[in-house]
Amino acid sequence: MACAGNPAEPCGAGNRLDVFWNGKMPPAPPQIVPSVGKWVSLGCFTDNVNGQGRSLPNPTTPAGQVTIESCTTACFNAGFGLSGTEFSDSEFCGGPNRLNVYNYTGTDLPVVSGGGGGAAGGGGGGGTALGVFPVLSGLPTGWSYNACWVDNAHGRAFVFQAPGSQTNTIQSCIAQCQAQNFTVAGTEFSDECYCGNTLVDGAVIASDPTTCNMGCAGNATQACGGPNRLSVYTSNKPLVALPVPSAMTTNLPGNWTYKGCLRETATGKMFPNQIIWIGNNTALACMNQCAAFGFTAAGVEFGQECYCGDVSDVTNNNGVFGAESECTTPCPGDPVHLCGDGNRLNTYFWNGVVNNWQTPSNIGRYEFLVPGLVVPLIATLGINNKVTFLEKGGTGIPNATGAYELDLSLVNNFGKTWREMHIKTDVFCSGSVIMPDKAGRQINVAGWAEDSNFGVRLYTPSGFTGVNGTTDWEENGDVLKLQRARWYPTATVLSNGSILVMGGEIGSNSAPQPNLEILPKPDGGDTVIDLDFLLRTDPNNLYPAECYLGYFNEARILEPKTFTTIKTLPNIPGNVNNFLAGRTYPLEGSAVPLPLHFPYTDPLQVFICGGSTNGAGDAIDNCVTIAPEAANPTWTLERMPSKRVMPNLVPLPDGTVFICNGATQGYAGFGLANNPNLNALLYDPTQPVGSRFSILNNTIVARMYHSEAILLPDGRVLISGSDPQTDNPDGTVKYPEEFRIEVYIPPYLNQGLTPPNFTLPNSDWAYGSTNTITNVKFFQGPISKLRVSLVAAASSTHGNAMGARTIFPQFSCSGTTCTITAPPNAGVSPPGWHQLFLLDGPTPSHSQWVRIGGDPAQLGNWPNLPGFTVPGV
Repeated sequence: MACAGNPAEPCGAGNRLDVFWNGKMPPAPPQIVPSVGKWVSLGCFTDNVNGQGRSLPNPTTPAGQVTIESCTTACFNAGFGLSGTEFSDSEFCGGPNRLNVYNYTGTDLPVVSGGGGGAAGGGGGGGTALGVFPVLSGLPTGWSYNACWVDNAHGRAFVFQAPGSQTNTIQSCIAQCQAQNFTVAGTEFSDECYCGNTLVDGAVIASDPTTCNMGCAGNATQACGGPNRLSVYTSNKPLVALPVPSAMTTNLPGNWTYKGCLRETATGKMFPNQIIWIGNNTALACMNQCAAFGFTAAGVEFGQECYCGDVSDVTNNNGVFGAESECTTPCPGDPVHLCGDGNRLNTYFWNGVVNNWQTPSNIGRYEFLVPGLVVPLIATLGINNKVTFLEKGGTGIPNATGAYELDLSLVNNFGKTWREMHIKTDVFCSGSVIMPDKAGRQINVAGWAEDSNFGVRLYTPSGFTGVNGTTDWEENGDVLKLQRARWYPTATVLSNGSILVMGGEIGSNSAPQPNLEILPKPDGGDTVIDLDFLLRTDPNNLYPAECYLGYFNEARILEPKTFTTIKTLPNIPGNVNNFLAGRTYPLEGSAVPLPLHFPYTDPLQVFICGGSTNGAGDAIDNCVTIAPEAANPTWTLERMPSKRVMPNLVPLPDGTVFICNGATQGYAGFGLANNPNLNALLYDPTQPVGSRFSILNNTIVARMYHSEAILLPDGRVLISGSDPQTDNPDGTVKYPEEFRIEVYIPPYLNQGLTPPNFTLPNSDWAYGSTNTITNVKFFQGPISKLRVSLVAAASSTHGNAMGARTIFPQFSCSGTTCTITAPPNAGVSPPGWHQLFLLDGPTPSHSQWVRIGGDPAQLGNWPNLPGFTVPGV
């Protein structure tokens, strides 16, 4: 059982104790005192036999600590010839309903009026308790004495026990309960205090009210219950006593059915996901939580614990259902119903399909593409159809320059497929995006430390398929740099064509940089805008998602000119058992916008997959979607077939999303994740919720921290990187740095069908313009199955697809000519470069690049500074 104060620590289990020793020898055990003066031990006697009352009816308060000596003295002074001790801690002084009894053998007992007394050697004189009464006045407003109740008639009458005390009184117990908003208080065994809003488990009123006759530990004149007796006080009239609880078997939510009292496994847990709801766990809440996160089995155990899993877990763990009588613990939040017991679960199964994961016969395949020169950190497809790679310093061959370009047409000629390029400062954990200028320049900002943190680097793609270019990365920190030092920032193109740079930290593992800035830097002095919500959620908000603004487990929409908050979205759901699971670095999930379709009347939806928790536990096993601009946006959760942290999401030309890479445990960072996820998935947003995932093929290459995935012009997905720096305990490398570069052949290419092709006369499209493509050839037909998609240029790093967006525009075809209407405005599609695809049924063409929306920020003239070449507008 997890500790209530720290669920990460074990605190025993049912009839089991985690035992710790301080190294000191224990004190000598208590012993029966054979005699004290003229008092002689008669042995151990049962008290309160069958609940019929006290064997010695006159409680007496000795002076100081209860001992045999002090008790016999008090009884002698009260004139009694029998003395008994119960519930003490030094010598043997009885126990629960047990009395160590002593008989006075002398002849000099004093005669006491008003009760007891007795002849020497004649035992106690009977009578009633001396000076122990229920408290009827002086109580907090609204509180009153109710009755003496039997505890453990069928089970404990209260579900919550407050801290007991040797100074316990009726008033102090009520105060503890009232402070926690309980309406019922009960005292038992002198020093115990219980709280609740009802009595539970078939509690009944004691037939003899005088059996609540133990003086309170803090005031011996007040009756504080007795053995299995509770002095009960209430501010809620009438007091409700609930019946003996039973398993919840009717009025179950959804398709849940009750299966029985399941015995826990001998080792481990029957179900993998534990939730501890102290004080308010119910079977109903547990079922609802499990169903919301896509689980088909729910179990409640130890009263306060909820478990979520799958029906297959019971089979896989050889689960055995016991008798219903083995589950006896009431739910603290619903004491009418049972929540298991020690190592017993009241268990529920979902009757029906929850996760309709598709297993198509055509699952595509991974293929090795080419050996790499570096372990890339950032991968970007340029408008010259070559892939640029930027590396963290020191991960490549000796004397690596940090930057290379891959010609995809020359992968069979290793000496020509790679072109060496150069960067001046370390791009480790920087941000990249393709600018909307006419040259399609790539910009990279920020980096590792010192000068790198301020870096602004630009590359103009050159060359063409089969022919190397001549341009290189340009950087001059003396004349152009960021206004703030940044490490792990995000970059994106705004609707006005400028570049937003947001978030990060001040260098490696340093203070937060919770603000944003714009490139080109506007005129004037400092133009940085602080964002208090990024400061508040540091350090779990790095690489914030910017197609909306997502950070940690929060999200909002900002006004695009002043960057004030327009709308705060509901918190992003996390794991079923951890609401604080995060979706941005370092608890890294990945996000992309889902496709927009003409006539663009439906709001944009954002798709987020995976992530993790602060405790480096299991990764998140779900994806969520939301339409941020909807009137009442809510998150839709869909469980994935496997857990995944550090995934890569790649929008494909057919509108689906390819999911790959990552791990099933841990979070992002060097050596912080384990168990690579080798399986690829496909997500189809056109299918019903719950039926959108298809399970694709597996790779043999672990792709973990610092992995990338980008869409290629022929519809394949290029997959690269992995720099986990994770070692085994003996120091050997567990997951090596990965130089191999793979491609994935999606199902739409794995059929061997001939892709369509076309001619693009004009690649520069204004918003709302009509543009003609010619020589359209498609081979599967008919033309009614033809589709057109625009996939925005993106840069992949740390699970982020910066710049990603997919649009299905309006089009019409006649013969071999098609007319495509560009998106209407920058709200639908910020200015930038897109891959134009035709789809003949499922099969995409090779893409051609088009620019939509021009260069409204005139980035083509920036930066007109030494060390930089500008293409012009």
